[in-house]
Amino acid sequence: MEALVCRKLGDPTATKPGSPESPVEVSKTHPIPPLNSDTAVRVRVTATSLNYANYLQILGKYQEKPALPFIPGSDYSGIVDAIGPAVTKFRVGDRVCSFADLGSFAQFIVADQSSMFLVPERCDMVDAAALPVAFGTSHVALVHRARLTSGQVLLVLGAAGGVGLAAVQIGKVCGAIVIAVARGTEKIQLLKSMGVDHVVDLGTENVISSVKEFIKTRKLRGVDVLYDPVGGKLTKESMKVLNWGAQILVIGFASGEVPVIPANIALVKNWTVHGLYWGSYRIHQPGVLEDSIKELLSWLSRGLITIHISHTYSLSQANLAFGDLKDRKAIGKVMIALNHKTGLSSKL
Repeated sequence: MEALVCRKLGDPTATKPGSPESPVEVSKTHPIPPLNSDTAVRVRVTATSLNYANYLQILGKYQEKPALPFIPGSDYSGIVDAIGPAVTKFRVGDRVCSFADLGSFAQFIVADQSSMFLVPERCDMVDAAALPVAFGTSHVALVHRARLTSGQVLLVLGAAGGVGLAAVQIGKVCGAIVIAVARGTEKIQLLKSMGVDHVVDLGTENVISSVKEFIKTRKLRGVDVLYDPVGGKLTKESMKVLNWGAQILVIGFASGEVPVIPANIALVKNWTVHGLYWGSYRIHQPGVLEDSIKELLSWLSRGLITIHISHTYSLSQANLAFGDLKDRKAIGKVMIALNHKTGLSSKL
C-alpha cells in the first residue's frame, strides 16, 4: 500500500517527499496492516486530516514523540475492509470515521471497533475525516469544559483555522454571542458569512478597541469564554476584555509563544483556566470523546455545522499541505485524499 513514512525528524515543507532533504517519503510498498485482535477493524482510508500536531510530530516538537520510522496522521474516514471475528458494531463496506495516535496517512489503517463511528449517509466522507480532531477539540472545550450557554459572550482567537472555525460554529449552535479574530480579507468575509456577531481583522484593527466597542454597543459586560489556540501577545491583550468569572480555554500556541496568565489577576477576577489536551481524553475519559463525536456527526448530518475545506492534496503533495499549515494559508481544514480528487475545494 501507499503510505507517508517519516524516516527522520525535520521540516516536511522544505522539499517534496522522498527527496534527500525531506524527513518524509511516500512508500509504495508499505505492508498492509493485519488485523491485530478479535475486535480489530481494517479501514481503506478515503481521506485524512492535517492537524498542526502532525506537523509538530514530524518536526520532533510535539509533546508525544513516536519512535522512528512512523506513519503520521490522526483523524480519517474510510470504508471497512476487514473485521475481526468478535466485531459486532460494523460490517465490511460500512462508512466510518475515527482518529488515531498515528498511521492515517496511508491507504489502510487498523483500529479497534470501540474507536470507530458510523458516518451518517447524509455526510460527505471528506467532511467526516475533517471532523474528529478539530471539531472534537472545540466541542469538548466549549460544551464539556466551559459549558457554554445561550447568551454568553465567546471570543475565538485564530478563528479562521481548523479548530477556530469549529469553535465559531459550535458557539453559534450553543446560542452564544460570538466574537471572532482572524487576519485577512478572505478569512474575515468567510466568518461574516457564517453569522458571527462581530469579526475583528487582526491585520487592520486593534483587537481590544474593536471588541470593547462591540461590547459597549451591545451593552454587554464582557467576554465570558476565551477560546485560545494562538497564545503569545494576543492572549495577554485579550485578558483586558474578560468578564468577572470568565473562563480561559488554552487550546494551543500557534504563535509559537506560550503566554503567561497572571495568577493574581485570575484570583481577583475569579477566572477559571482550562488546559485542553484533547488526545488525553482517550486515556482518561474516553466516554466524553465518544459522546462528543456522536453529537457532532448528528449535527453535521442535520446541517447545524459545516466543514470548510481549504485544500485537498495527495500523499505526494504532503510538503504543500504542511506548508499551508506552517504559513497559515489554510482557511479551515487541509486534507490528504487517498481516493478523492485533489485541488482547491470550497465546501462552505
